[in-house]
Amino acid sequence: MRVLVAEDERMLADSIAEGLRGEALAVDVAYDGDAALERLGVHDYDVLVLDRDLPGTHGDEVCRAVVERGRLVRVLMLTAAGDVRSRVAGLALGADDYLPKPFAFEELVARVHALGRRSRPADPPMLERAGVRLDWAHRQVFRDGRYVPLARKEFGVLAELLRARGAVVSAELLLEKVWDEHTDPFTNTVRTTMMKLRKKLGEPQVIVTVPGAGYRIP
Repeated sequence: MRVLVAEDERMLADSIAEGLRGEALAVDVAYDGDAALERLGVHDYDVLVLDRDLPGTHGDEVCRAVVERGRLVRVLMLTAAGDVRSRVAGLALGADDYLPKPFAFEELVARVHALGRRSRPADPPMLERAGVRLDWAHRQVFRDGRYVPLARKEFGVLAELLRARGAVVSAELLLEKVWDEHTDPFTNTVRTTMMKLRKKLGEPQVIVTVPGAGYRIP
């Protein structure tokens, strides 16, 4: 899942981003409304964590633009104003959820995950294929009953492959969904992560390379 955090308080924005990355999410950050709109025009995000009082283009206008463009991204609006009138106004703009500041980070994570599930067809609690089982709730992976410790990016790549249900997943799509905008699209990062993932999953190999197309788990 890919998330955009649009928040002008840099320490808060960076803290949210780092915490969400710890949840195996790909996270980009924008510190003003103009930057948020620019990134939304380039990347397909699943969730937008949006500060309502952004400098530049106001958060309300960013939310309106998302709705008018027909984007599938789900919007979690953050604001220091937590009264009922403010929450109603935020939701009326097209936000999917509303969280007043200050907030508990655990609640933010739960809401982001909930919105992410709504931005795409819901995944079952367990993804299983070819003897590989991925447990979303506990962030655990097993191969034929054997626990397989994975790094965050390895977990994200495996999740996308299992979610594809046997279809081919391109390296470009993996970069879009698992990494953030600072990753050079011409690096070997996907191939390197795939090599490490295959080694950890062990023999016989379950991830097949489809030349010129990508990867799949048959």
